[in-house]
Amino acid sequence: MTQTSTQDTTVPTIKLLIQGEWVESTATEYRHVVNPATQQVLARVPLATRAEVDAAVAAAQKAFATWRDTPIGARMRIMLKYQELIRANSKRIAAILTAEQGKTLSDAEGDIFRGLEVVEHAASIGTLQQGGFAENVAAGVDTYTLQQPLGVCVGITPFNFPAMIPLWMFPMAIVCGNTFVLKPSEQDPMSTMELVKLAIEAGVPPGVLNVVHGAKDVVDALCTHPDVKAVSFVGSTAVGTHVYNLASAHGKRVQSMMGAKNHAVVLPDAHKEQTLNALVGASFGAAGQRCMATSVAVLVGAAREWVPDLIERARGLKVGAGAEPGTDVGPVVSAAARQRILGLIEAGVREGATLALDGREVSVPGYPDGNFIGPTVFTDVTTDMSIYTQEIFGPVLVVIGVDTLDEAIALVNRNPFGNGTGVFTQSGAAARKFQNEIDVGQVGINIPIPVPVPYFSFTGSRGSKLGDLGPYGKQVVQFYTQTKTVTARWFDDSTVNDGVNTTIALR
Repeated sequence: MTQTSTQDTTVPTIKLLIQGEWVESTATEYRHVVNPATQQVLARVPLATRAEVDAAVAAAQKAFATWRDTPIGARMRIMLKYQELIRANSKRIAAILTAEQGKTLSDAEGDIFRGLEVVEHAASIGTLQQGGFAENVAAGVDTYTLQQPLGVCVGITPFNFPAMIPLWMFPMAIVCGNTFVLKPSEQDPMSTMELVKLAIEAGVPPGVLNVVHGAKDVVDALCTHPDVKAVSFVGSTAVGTHVYNLASAHGKRVQSMMGAKNHAVVLPDAHKEQTLNALVGASFGAAGQRCMATSVAVLVGAAREWVPDLIERARGLKVGAGAEPGTDVGPVVSAAARQRILGLIEAGVREGATLALDGREVSVPGYPDGNFIGPTVFTDVTTDMSIYTQEIFGPVLVVIGVDTLDEAIALVNRNPFGNGTGVFTQSGAAARKFQNEIDVGQVGINIPIPVPVPYFSFTGSRGSKLGDLGPYGKQVVQFYTQTKTVTARWFDDSTVNDGVNTTIALR
């Protein structure tokens, strides 16, 4: 919900962070942060002005001059303090996250924890950012590399993980010696801002971390600003493609993690109980609003007989407000998101899929206005249907049956997205064949959501990713640094003068 005046002062206004100061925006347009379970307006978010974006980048540019030379040990100690503060405040922030985003309290705590793991990894920067050295590559000549920070970096984050994904970005960027401008999702920035406050409390200096809010105009201003060196994005395919193309055209280094259609391939020899539990959890957890959610189950051979059991488990999930005990599936983030998901469910019915479990009319006592959709399962789905070709981003699972593992692999590889996939089997040979032949960046073997721990990099591929380097892990250190190679030779009075050398070879 966007309004065009500044008159609504009945709810708190989210501030900007510029040069270490919490700034009241001079914006004339605001967006409401709405509790998706109740429609209560929690706060209003300013759509920052171009002058405010410029001020945030200028603050980061100014801070870079000194921050880049801050000893690496000092940067590490800030991250150590930061992870301590996040741990101490995680339950409080999780409650805010649930109120503004809708996910269950336990899932909100998981959102924070997965981001915290990246902060902990950032504290290892002393070994992650090391260069290389070779002595005597020629007579008296040494060559070494330096991993130096880029400058001002930008992060643009989505609504579905308002804790984890910002924590993927700015801690690694600033611990590498860069400065940062963060643009959180305008739908649920409150928990993100709590994490930013803790970063400042941990000792991040003024200007090293800045925050602006807004929509397309602010994104475009950041992507085209001459002082911005790198842009990291997570979100939809349409916006991610725009960000990548615009920022790249203006000379920025860009990583853009985008949409997905994640398949779980189930072989008939899989452990039935664990596989069904994994499918249901990965499909309907967070109301399906995960870029790594399992949205397609490919049942091979006799595994197709498991559909009734799958539906029975999905039917048993409790739909409710995220803050209510026992809730398994919370509301989707907005009324608009709910309507879009309902439209895709209706399209699936029109196109001939069988609606085996219908979550459209779910009722949640005490929450008549919530954006609820119950677990929904389609069977008899073909790959030309809208519910297969589009990312639904809701609690909807489509089921496709095939006869062989080869057919399943071919089906997954034909899909344009490449974020994540999984195979469920007790056969090592089948698992090895799958991991070798599948053309998807992240593979789970009896794991439904194969998001790697921070020591490894998030490696989505094909239509799910633009840019060569992924977030966190070793790849993100490469993304946030520039390799400089130095070749050096030193002389003293005893060095023999061997004359002028006009060849390319070193001697």
